[in-house]
Amino acid sequence: MKRGWIAWDQAELPASVFQARLDRVKKSLAEKDLPGLVVYTDVWRSNHARYLVNFMPYWNRSLLVVPQDGAATLICALSPRVYPWIRSTSILDDIRPGGDPVRVLLGLCSEKKWSRVGFLDLMQLPQGLYTSLREGPVEMVDLPSREVLPAGTDEWELSMRRHAAKMAREIVSEELPAGVGTLDYQFAGRLEREFRRAGAEDLVILLTNGSAAPGPARGATLGDSFSVAVALEYRGHWIRLARPHASAGAAESMRSRFERIARNFESPGDVPVFVEDLSGPYPYSAQETLKVSPGSLFALDVEFRASGNRLFYGDTCWYGQTGAAPL
Repeated sequence: MKRGWIAWDQAELPASVFQARLDRVKKSLAEKDLPGLVVYTDVWRSNHARYLVNFMPYWNRSLLVVPQDGAATLICALSPRVYPWIRSTSILDDIRPGGDPVRVLLGLCSEKKWSRVGFLDLMQLPQGLYTSLREGPVEMVDLPSREVLPAGTDEWELSMRRHAAKMAREIVSEELPAGVGTLDYQFAGRLEREFRRAGAEDLVILLTNGSAAPGPARGATLGDSFSVAVALEYRGHWIRLARPHASAGAAESMRSRFERIARNFESPGDVPVFVEDLSGPYPYSAQETLKVSPGSLFALDVEFRASGNRLFYGDTCWYGQTGAAPL
């Protein structure tokens, strides 16, 4: 299933955190003389709405409208029967049915007498929505997310990601030795059981025996040189992790080399390096190493070779004040 049980523990992530984030957005809107901001969200492009109001869609698409003054509104294509659940797991109260989100948004703009409004990453809107809005009476102003929602500056965000990363490291470390000799889908099932019990809402598990990059389980027996790659979501916060099955000495050598690559952003010619952005609109997407900058949350994967086998070591990293390192 896409989502497990989604609950909001306000001791873990207080409502005041979201209000502070919205206040920063509203300050930016005032500086740009814009009455409101529209944020597109769907089951995959979920980071920004989750960050602002704790809304985590499990299906369909929605528009989050943040006014310069007042509370946020969600224009939601989900059935009204789930609105009580949305209200219980987010700071939202005003939820409007949005089978035709453009019509509802334009009606809201008319209600508020808005002739122009900001759109977070305007050019990344789905083509159909963009075309319909472009032909409407409201001027659309592009607001890049990197300016409105700077990454890596929120300790609460980092805390949630650290929790998810710690969970992933502990579960994979404990289960990895038992994988040798089992079928890959059996091992994936064992991992999923542990991750779901620990609170993971979404999960992608990829495996390889060392002859190729990690991929979905296909019924192969795992050997001594297998690697597992995991992408998991905890309370809407995604992290990435990869670990090889190797001797203690080899594993420590790979960990040390990995951390040196992360810290110095070196791109050594003898090992392939892959980087994915975790703080953009999508849970994770390919990114050039050189574009990683202070504040970035990113997944780093390094491919090593041992006795002709491809071994994969990866982790979720943050570029803080003292440089980049695993969370």
